[in-house]
Amino acid sequence: MSQIVKLEFIPVSVPYARPEVSRLVNRLGVTDILVRATDADGRIGWGESCSGANAESVLEALRAMEPFVLGRSTWESEAILHELWKTAIWQYRKGTACYAFAGIDMALWDLCGKECGQPLYRLLGGRVRSSVNYYCYLERGLPEAIREQGLKGIAAGYTVFYLKVGIDIRQELEMVRALREAIGPEAKIRLDANGAWRVNEAIRNIERLHEFDIDFLEQPVEADPVDSMQEVRRRVPVALASNEGMWSAEDAYLRISSRTADVYTFSPYWVGSLLQFQRLSFVANYEGLQVCRHSHGDLGVAAAAMHHACLTLPNLVDGNQQTAQIVEDDVLSVPLPIASSPDWGVIDEPGIGIEVDEDKVAHFHKRYQDEGQFLPYSTASMNAAAANPRREVVRL
Repeated sequence: MSQIVKLEFIPVSVPYARPEVSRLVNRLGVTDILVRATDADGRIGWGESCSGANAESVLEALRAMEPFVLGRSTWESEAILHELWKTAIWQYRKGTACYAFAGIDMALWDLCGKECGQPLYRLLGGRVRSSVNYYCYLERGLPEAIREQGLKGIAAGYTVFYLKVGIDIRQELEMVRALREAIGPEAKIRLDANGAWRVNEAIRNIERLHEFDIDFLEQPVEADPVDSMQEVRRRVPVALASNEGMWSAEDAYLRISSRTADVYTFSPYWVGSLLQFQRLSFVANYEGLQVCRHSHGDLGVAAAAMHHACLTLPNLVDGNQQTAQIVEDDVLSVPLPIASSPDWGVIDEPGIGIEVDEDKVAHFHKRYQDEGQFLPYSTASMNAAAANPRREVVRL
């Protein structure tokens, strides 16, 4: 078993082709930190750490974790994670720690697969499906624009359509009406309110949206107290998904075991590692519940690593989340299948099975150095939040 001899952390800023706007975020691109791990035999493993609210904080967390990784076997990711939590007391900074270590974890798994010549999904127990389906991520807009996006999505083969709500329910009712008319009765509509509503408000709004046959609605109320989601779930006819509040493995387990939602939308970023994500997904499976792979603005390295894990899950929904559809470019030599298609099959190359384009990495790293990170908010959204902390109104 080879040892890790070098770790490199490379922040990159990759622009979106269009802004991503929701009740919580208003961002123009992805800033993540690529992890480049080298083992004693010269193999390179790639990972990707999500930046969340601030790239510099995740970068500093990665640097603090480096002494716990160097000199260790590539096959000791879970032991390293345990030591980081207990010895380095990252258990008291779980959110940042999970975002950071998830990238190291991916890089180590990539090296493990390359060392034994096997794709990652086999190291995770083997696949239970031959492909994973991903959603069509719609841009907020006037009903005519939503209708046009829906028609294009149907033509491209998408069967699940995802739209952010929670900003203006009157506008959103018309947007969802236009979408249903465009995609027909069979395709699925998923909505995400990002915790915008209070309990009674959520119940009223969901009942109004129910006429459009919503597949599930993600996080209608804030994550805490957890009783709020549980009450809404008891009182509405639409299935609910939990996302906010899945901030750590412990938080995710609490929400799954207490049956807070019907679907759990999370990723290795939230819980720290690919195995933690897989384990908790199986906990949901034992409860008769489903999971949806969450995207926090990930690039191709993380998307591929998570895809391997998704291939192993028996309770995965169709229409999993992705942002490959809206980034202008990526750090890979070949675009991901889901950049233009809803389905992604089996990856049979060793490790994560992707080829990173070092020239693109250098280009987007320079963009980070020159322009900084893509923040998840804009000045306009900050001003709106200060004026009305419960609601950001965006004029369409």
